[in-house]
Amino acid sequence: MPLTSTDPQLAGRRQWAALAVLTLTVVLLAVDGTVLALAVPSMTADLGPSATQLLWIVDVYSFALAGLLIVTGNLADRIGRKRLLLIGSFAFGAASALAAFAPSAELLIAARVLLGVAGATIMPSTLSIVRNTFRDPRQRTRAIAVWSAGATAGAALGPLVGGVLLEHFWWGSVFLINIPVMLIVLAGGFWLLDESRNPQAGPFDLLSAVLSIAAIVPIVYAVKEVFNAGLTGPVLLALALGAGSGVLFVRRQRRLTTPLIDISLFRLPAFSGAVAATTVAILAFSGLLFTFSQYLQLVRGFGPLRAGLAELPMTLASIAVVLIVGRLTTRLGTGRAIGAGLAVTAAGFALLSFAEGASGYLWLGVATAVAGLGVGIAMTLATDAVVSVAPRERAGAASAISETAYELGIALGIAILGSLHTALYRLHLDVTPGELGSAVNESLASASRALPAGGELLDQARHAFTWGMQATTLIGAVLLVVGAVIAWRVIPSTTARD
Repeated sequence: MPLTSTDPQLAGRRQWAALAVLTLTVVLLAVDGTVLALAVPSMTADLGPSATQLLWIVDVYSFALAGLLIVTGNLADRIGRKRLLLIGSFAFGAASALAAFAPSAELLIAARVLLGVAGATIMPSTLSIVRNTFRDPRQRTRAIAVWSAGATAGAALGPLVGGVLLEHFWWGSVFLINIPVMLIVLAGGFWLLDESRNPQAGPFDLLSAVLSIAAIVPIVYAVKEVFNAGLTGPVLLALALGAGSGVLFVRRQRRLTTPLIDISLFRLPAFSGAVAATTVAILAFSGLLFTFSQYLQLVRGFGPLRAGLAELPMTLASIAVVLIVGRLTTRLGTGRAIGAGLAVTAAGFALLSFAEGASGYLWLGVATAVAGLGVGIAMTLATDAVVSVAPRERAGAASAISETAYELGIALGIAILGSLHTALYRLHLDVTPGELGSAVNESLASASRALPAGGELLDQARHAFTWGMQATTLIGAVLLVVGAVIAWRVIPSTTARD
């Protein structure tokens, strides 16, 4: 293959090497969203966070990402996607160092916010650069499949990376690993990536940026808190603020000549259906990963490395999607293929709910592989549908919408399914008040730290954790079935044979 193709529409070696850099970047960002799952027990022992603080430590990274992606995607279109990616990569490495050495839960939450802000400058730039680099539709689909495999496999790879590191180092090492990777991204990005921007972007609308953040963050916060505290005054206020800001944001976008989001894109079934499919798929997937990694260690008794290896089938299956996604689309069409992917994921979740209560590992491995394969198919094709519909000059803004759906899915998955699991865990407990009862009621990680191994109370806590996880896994399966039906019926499915 020549370094540059004689056909300007076809990518050569340099473009595929650039894709490797972009995929490495998105793998790292996805890993950072889930790598903490395995670190929960050791981090809890060191910092002693409450159950609410623990959810914030894991989730606030995605909150910050989701709240800022629309803003940074449009900013990338204006100041240059390569430039913003390199700036964000440097900031991400610096924030990783702060998180690694955080001495308290509060400071770790703050560091995770900074990581999310830095990540928000990187994510839309990666996908929009892919959109501008690969102009041939078939090459673009293949490139987006590789990119999506990085995003999906990175999320699944997080526990394995965490397991390897935690087997030998303290919990802060899961952040320090970001620094050498970001140095590779900075060097490779500087030499291999081409700069691109929207030449007709127009002025950046600051008010729209503020409204977009005010619409997303309060609503996700309210969803998260309602499971912990109920419909309190702050929760209702956050819902009202988010809904009001969302209405004002949409109205303003319709009036602007160059809006942050082209609202008309949502009238296209391929676009709106793909955004919905992305959100549903990653919501269920991230909610599963948050509790499953704890289950393997705290209930099954796996060490961090063994727990990470136990999730390897999910990672390998999500990567294998690259080999079959083209044929699947040709045979079924985009909408039916996305629906099929979500249905396969739902089947994996249903099987996993059974396997979590059974002995042995075999069915756990099979179930996670099925779920990984299905979510990989759905994510790849949904991302391709979103990016392909938008014009090339608006690639950053369109990518931001796709990735906002991705990060909202992560945040809502942990917020909704994670909080629901905590509520079900506590519901299934029968503990008396007191210091030990409070520790058991707080979380299984706290119970494992406070109670002697082999005790009846700890066994009860493990049983409650497993029961809650089986219930939330089935709820995730139901959500995926709903998403599959929506994708199958809403997203167009024209195939090469039609």
